[in-house]
Amino acid sequence: MRIRPWSLVVGLAVAALALPVPQVLAQSQAGPKKDDLDTVIVIGSRVGERTALDTPVPVDVLGGNELRATGAVGGELGQALSVLAPSFNFPRQSNSGSSDLVRAGQLRGMSPDQMLVLVNGRRRHTSAIVNTETKIGRGTAAVDFNNIPLNAIQRVEVLRDGAGALYGSDAIAGVVNLVLDDRPGFDSNVSYGQHRTDLQPVNQTINDGETFTLDAKYGWQLADAGFFKVGAAFRDRNGTNRAGFDQVPFFEEQTPDNLALAGQRNYAEGDPNLDELNLWFNGVVPLSGSVELYTFGTYGNRDSDGGGAFFRYPDSFSTVKSVYPQGFRPETYGEDEDYAGTVGLRGEAGGWDLETALSYGRNEFVFGVDQSINASLGPDSPTSFESGTFESEQAILGLNASRNFAVSWLQAPLAVALGAEYRTEDYSTQRGDLASYQAGSYGNAGCSTLDDPIDPDDIDFFCAIGAQAAPGLTPEDEIAIDRRVVSVFAEAGAELTERLFVDIAARFEDYDDFGSALTGKLAGRYELTDAVALRAAVSNSFRAPNIAQLGFSDTTLNFGNDRELIRTRTLRVDDPIARSLGAQDLDEETSLNLSAGVVGQFEGLRFSLDVFQIDVDDRITLSERLFGDLVTPFINAQPGGADIDSVRFFTNAVDTQTRGFDAVLSYAASWLGGDFQVSTAYNYSQVDVQTVRNSPELVAVDPALSLVGVEELNTLEDASPDSKLILSGTWSGDHLDLQGRVSRYDSAVRVFNFGGGFEPRQEYGAEFQVDVEAGFRFTEQLALYVGAANLLDEYPDLSSDDINYFGNLPYDILSPIGVNGRYLYARVNFKY
Repeated sequence: MRIRPWSLVVGLAVAALALPVPQVLAQSQAGPKKDDLDTVIVIGSRVGERTALDTPVPVDVLGGNELRATGAVGGELGQALSVLAPSFNFPRQSNSGSSDLVRAGQLRGMSPDQMLVLVNGRRRHTSAIVNTETKIGRGTAAVDFNNIPLNAIQRVEVLRDGAGALYGSDAIAGVVNLVLDDRPGFDSNVSYGQHRTDLQPVNQTINDGETFTLDAKYGWQLADAGFFKVGAAFRDRNGTNRAGFDQVPFFEEQTPDNLALAGQRNYAEGDPNLDELNLWFNGVVPLSGSVELYTFGTYGNRDSDGGGAFFRYPDSFSTVKSVYPQGFRPETYGEDEDYAGTVGLRGEAGGWDLETALSYGRNEFVFGVDQSINASLGPDSPTSFESGTFESEQAILGLNASRNFAVSWLQAPLAVALGAEYRTEDYSTQRGDLASYQAGSYGNAGCSTLDDPIDPDDIDFFCAIGAQAAPGLTPEDEIAIDRRVVSVFAEAGAELTERLFVDIAARFEDYDDFGSALTGKLAGRYELTDAVALRAAVSNSFRAPNIAQLGFSDTTLNFGNDRELIRTRTLRVDDPIARSLGAQDLDEETSLNLSAGVVGQFEGLRFSLDVFQIDVDDRITLSERLFGDLVTPFINAQPGGADIDSVRFFTNAVDTQTRGFDAVLSYAASWLGGDFQVSTAYNYSQVDVQTVRNSPELVAVDPALSLVGVEELNTLEDASPDSKLILSGTWSGDHLDLQGRVSRYDSAVRVFNFGGGFEPRQEYGAEFQVDVEAGFRFTEQLALYVGAANLLDEYPDLSSDDINYFGNLPYDILSPIGVNGRYLYARVNFKY
């Protein structure tokens, strides 16, 4: 465990602060309680106070108790959101480099970086990692939901509509606002769970993924509606493995030592090990008059290891056998430190409600690999490597003002909001250990250092330079860049009649590194009756290139011809090799968002139906890996290209259209002496690529290649399920709490490009998952909960022989149902 000692001391101090001080507490109500949809929400509009049913755009409200009761594996916030919100997907990656360690969520089937994440209404910073080896969300630097613990959340607001005019860049698919807990009292949970699953490919019952979590929080009620709350959460999770029996790839040397490994489980497919500590605070302190100070912050420290990587056979190259006589499987690791804080003032002056705040967020990720080797250095190569450090920072200074104006011809006062914001973003990378990227000359492995031509038959890994599974960042990869963003916005909302509410907003943002953007929004809500209303919105949004996408470059190992691993360089768009293949400076994505729906409430019955269309032009994607008989020699002939087998870079090469609808139906009533609630939620989101623009420079080198080919088209259009259905029910009595959930995930498609025209495709069928939880409250303070996620132990379809990598990776990670099987858990809750 790589948690820094001072972090642990702070965690213990926070736990010590969470000691009982009964005289300042209000007694907590016993048992779980859903957050009411009548709660005033933060997102959707900056003018007036509205609930989820009153907004002119669709907003889901998910309570903290609901999130906790999902039984999300390991207590992950992102996983809990995926279980409850049909429009939200949170895939579990494996054998995907740093993407195994930092997971990204997506909204409405779109890219993770097209979803804006807020904490208490303030923009959250993104992870420093660019997920280049993942499938869903490839090439994105997204917000890491799991750096915020479940016990910090009071509710989550999911805005399912474009909101660039309200919040700026990234809000194309929608906005997720995480509202931190502000309630007084003490609350603590300790839980333990593990996977108990029957693994068909090896015909074994497996128990793994043991997970222990401990959290505590305490809130003080201060005078005049003030409060201060602190919390801590610790998680320890063992890895999982769903690999099959190895058949030994045909392109490996068919030697006795290699073939002796057939029939063994040499690979790993599943989750890595991790240890994680999270701290958080949230508070409001009344000052003089109407002025109050507010502040909140989070800290996360996560150490992950055992990330899946491909097995290296003993006769792959001579270095392997001298260091690892039985072969080896590298294990990637990550050291992730994340912190964020906000401090602000709000009050009233001259009839205006004023608010100003300063926010800062930073993420640092150190990536490396153990049990590896740099084959080009020979038997004296190190076996552990630090492959590079990634850092991102964000600072925001904002000023908001709002006021109601009496207008004689309006049914209610005109609500106006104005604001300005100054944001800075910084991104930097640092090289890895020298040995992690060094090109040696041992065993004909160091391509660029040899005087004699290389015989490809001498080595299976043609250019075995750098740490296997995690080649280090080189001096050329190091970068430090920054940007400055200035924005101003205005919004006005009014009840034009007794039944018609209209909201209009506009925003201008100027970036010092690529230009400016102007966005607008018009939304309205019309009450047909006191119980039923229509709502609609039209807006344009945008997404500036993530600063990490502008500065990121690295080297990885990917599939090439005949499914061998080849060296792939991710290049910046200004790299001469990238330019020679048609790379251009990145522009912002622009979108047109349309939505319309109906919402209603009849006593305990509530429903909503919203249809939407999102057109995105100049969508930023990572290009295909460009390799082949024509383009690889061209790359090798460029300065600095001798050791590169394939390249890729970011582009604005496609336009997409996303169409779909969301439907929600819920009913609540008293039944059998308790509170009964049942709900149905469904999302359908279909992404279609409308336009693909190729590069003339690339076509001139190899007419068969395209910047966006079969793999990236698959990523954009059908790698994510088009739909998700969630049926859930809960019952809560005096002492007993019961809940059940059935989820249906639509089919997903995987396409690989293994070169030479070999592009296997497989559709994985729809899957059902059943989750259950039962709780018993012994007293108002003490409760026990037991449950199962994926009770029926469902798995995706088995991958075909063309895709399962010679039996080693029997399941694909595309399906939201995951590849870990059944998870059983127990949790004890104590509060007062």
